[in-house]
Amino acid sequence: MANEGFKRKLTAIFSADVAGYSRLMAEDETYTVKTIASYREVIASLIKQHRGRVVDSPGDNVLAEFSSVVDAVQCAVAVQQEIQTRNAELPDNRRMEFRIGINLGDVIDEKGRIYGDGVNIAARLEALADPGGICVSKTAFDQIETKLPLGYEYLGEQSVKNIPKPVGAYRVLMKPEAVGKVIGEKRFLGKLSRKVALVAIIVLVIVAGGLIGWNIYLQQSKKVEAASIEKMAFPLPDKPSIAVLPFDNMSGDPEQEYFSDGMTEEIITALSKVPYLFVIARNSTFSYKGKPVKIRQVAEDLGVRYVLEGSFRRDGDRVRVTAQLIDAIKGHHLWANRYERKLKDIFALQDEITKKILWALEVKLTKGEQATTNRKVTENLDAYLKALQAIGYLYRMNIEGNLLARQMAEEAIALDAEYARPYRILAFTHVMDILYGTSKSPKRSMEQAYELAQKAISLDDADPCSYETLSFIYLIKRQHDRAIAEAERAIALDPNGADAHYRLGQDLIYAGRPKEATAPLEKAIRINPIAPAVYFLNLGRAYRDMGSYEEAIGELKKAINRAPNSSICHFELAATYSLAGRSEEARAEAAEDLKLNPKASLLRAEKNLPYRNKADTDRIIDAARKAGLPE
Repeated sequence: MANEGFKRKLTAIFSADVAGYSRLMAEDETYTVKTIASYREVIASLIKQHRGRVVDSPGDNVLAEFSSVVDAVQCAVAVQQEIQTRNAELPDNRRMEFRIGINLGDVIDEKGRIYGDGVNIAARLEALADPGGICVSKTAFDQIETKLPLGYEYLGEQSVKNIPKPVGAYRVLMKPEAVGKVIGEKRFLGKLSRKVALVAIIVLVIVAGGLIGWNIYLQQSKKVEAASIEKMAFPLPDKPSIAVLPFDNMSGDPEQEYFSDGMTEEIITALSKVPYLFVIARNSTFSYKGKPVKIRQVAEDLGVRYVLEGSFRRDGDRVRVTAQLIDAIKGHHLWANRYERKLKDIFALQDEITKKILWALEVKLTKGEQATTNRKVTENLDAYLKALQAIGYLYRMNIEGNLLARQMAEEAIALDAEYARPYRILAFTHVMDILYGTSKSPKRSMEQAYELAQKAISLDDADPCSYETLSFIYLIKRQHDRAIAEAERAIALDPNGADAHYRLGQDLIYAGRPKEATAPLEKAIRINPIAPAVYFLNLGRAYRDMGSYEEAIGELKKAINRAPNSSICHFELAATYSLAGRSEEARAEAAEDLKLNPKASLLRAEKNLPYRNKADTDRIIDAARKAGLPE
């Protein structure tokens, strides 16, 4: 049997996460990490007091189990009360509210970890809970209905993501006046008359017939909670705007994660090239990966109207994919579908989903535009899969990941020497060798990166990422006009390319054109709202080089909030404080730079500032010298 050797048990599952965690991290990463660390200790202590066990606590999530549903719910109430008390001492915009879901279900227990639909349902219930609230399943409710001094509100049968059957859900009411009440639950009293029973049977037959025909849309097209335009973090664009959430890997094999991520990325890439759409960048949507999020919250966080979500399952040489497109403002599904195809048909399936989205959004493309979104770049499926794995390793952003990415890219090239993508990936690994300090010969690494990027373009001149890589190479080589030209070419191919806009902004700064740099950098941040520190770092540089020091300081602080251990961020802020005449703060930032990087020096900094004009470099170095950085 498939589950032979695994221990199964019935347990009460407790799942909690932070509402609006992405916003809190984006606004102040350091403060948020400190707060959640403190709150996680409180939650763990309360779980232990109520005879529970913490199973896992990744990111902003806490997963625990209890032998008793009563204990689990009592613990959840205690957690929410304690968090509410602690939040009262914090500013409104820094308060951290948890949502808790509780389910009684059968799980697999493997070496202390728990898996299965029982856990998944608890996570989905958590997403249905209000910030500061608790949501329990029907199976859990049946155990506690009359045993606790609480009230409940029946939320109905909820079609939750990746769970075949609807789940009965109840909101826990913790106020004293709600004790003993069950709101919204409709119960049948007495026996139905024959006439009513007959009508009910006819209705059930009609409904069943519809479900047998095709039930996915009916299950998933229930109203979702509508997003508020007034609460959106950014103004809505003047064109259809969409965020593609990471497809859930339902294969049961973590090694297939790169495939589900690749499916998501391919769809984002195809949509991003359509000039009539506004598409949120991968980096921002992947911040929700593995989290049970509400569509409303995603739309409000990212400032978009439409959200696509889905799941992916690979089973041998077949794949099963579900996808649904939601109008977050109206609160309903525009389109939903389920596909089962052979693995070799994955390219056609990605194209089909992209076309369905464009059709639903009423976007019409010219033949030339269709060609850019409907491109099969290799006939060799194994080469494609290795390229996907290479990209996954690159996103680890560390030395080991860089080495693994290079290995996978080289293996992909060995399988298909005419496939452009692995050459571009390989070029990027050589650039990262220089930045990581792992290159034995930076000059040779740069030559290899340049040759490989050119090779990628010769094989596929419509891939914007190759031009972005080439732009970066030209910048490092101080060939500013060429760097700008390559970034502009990338934007022409990918109007929604956040990295392409960021790259252009960076190129313009070092070319001595900081005022022009602000527009593409701001565009990059809008496309990628949960942006990496480097976006804000360069926007801060642009403002500083314009002489707008206070604006520059604000952006550089945002960069440090996202990357508090970045030596370069503290260096740039030290120089900016110095130029602004704020000497004491400049010295403090310089000291922080040296603390993080004891080898920091003005000589090393000068080599890493690729300005066209030496006067611009001298100005920054002199400011850093006044801040106290050593020669």
